[in-house]
Amino acid sequence: MTQHAIPYVFMRGGTSRGPYFNRADLPEDLDQLAEVLLAVIGSGHKLNIDGIGGGAAVTTKVAMLSRASDDWADVDYFFAQVSVEDRLVDFKPTCGNILSGVGPAALEMGLVEPWGDVTEIKIHAVNTGARVVAQVQTPGGKLDYSGQTEIAGVPGTSAPVALNFMGVVGSSTGAFLPTGNLRDTIDGIEVTCMDVAMPLVIARAADFGLTGYETAEELDANRDFFARMEAIRIKAGAAMGMGDVSKSVTPKFGLLAPAKDGGTIATRYFMPWNTHPTMAVTGAQCLASCALTPGTVSDGLLDRPSTGPAEVILEHASGNIDVLVDFSNDDGFTLMSAGLVRTARKLADGHVYVPAEVWMK
Repeated sequence: MTQHAIPYVFMRGGTSRGPYFNRADLPEDLDQLAEVLLAVIGSGHKLNIDGIGGGAAVTTKVAMLSRASDDWADVDYFFAQVSVEDRLVDFKPTCGNILSGVGPAALEMGLVEPWGDVTEIKIHAVNTGARVVAQVQTPGGKLDYSGQTEIAGVPGTSAPVALNFMGVVGSSTGAFLPTGNLRDTIDGIEVTCMDVAMPLVIARAADFGLTGYETAEELDANRDFFARMEAIRIKAGAAMGMGDVSKSVTPKFGLLAPAKDGGTIATRYFMPWNTHPTMAVTGAQCLASCALTPGTVSDGLLDRPSTGPAEVILEHASGNIDVLVDFSNDDGFTLMSAGLVRTARKLADGHVYVPAEVWMK
């Protein structure tokens, strides 16, 4: 045999897509696993021509599922971000958009059984320790992808997947404010370093000479901005206790501006070496939390509610995303939970093949 076959389900989760695997079908050793995932995606070529990646960071994501390792959850979700061209695999972050497909994929794989018209699935995000409850549409006990829910960045409509995130404060660094400050100044730019579902470095667009309403394409073309942003991100990562982040996709970077189209606040999100075409689910929770926290770089950009729950509408490069945040400001900002509604759809299933020599490394 010159190739090794791996069973998979190919899913769109939110505004991302990628292969979903049963963790038991993949190597345990992380170095070997990384080599296998690089081959699956076809990393090293801008089109991922020798793999099933889509040539963009939102289409080179991998989900690996298994039966839960603790008493609370139903499913363990292990995430990998595979680079398009650089042959890097990052196991540090999680991905909330791909998480949107975890519940349906777990049903497809038989890791959980549907029950009732809506199946509630408790998901443990292995990378960060976050706990998420997903509600998946299963009318008559059968998984159904059809529905009338729209999300910005995805054509058409699908069945809703409701996600409720718990225990996401300090998910990567162990602290809501990893530097201990509401604001830090790095290279002359004020930033808020915050860790809610995803560690972020957040700044005001105006401080970079931007409006905050630029398209993703306009931002990607502004390489001077990216050079400044990356230098700040690397220094912020060290200040957040994350070490050398020059080859890691975390912390991510976000920009804020006053709302323009009826939302709560305008945002742009970076992955971090290019602009997210929409918005990450995890990033949305952190940006919404920053918007609600007095003393951060969001001050003066919005009318802030004093207590939760509150709906925060983030304007992003392709539309809006709504985050329902339950919080208290009684003794500083305290986040209880954050909820979003996404969609997912199975695109294909079967086997993906990697060269036998890669599998045997």
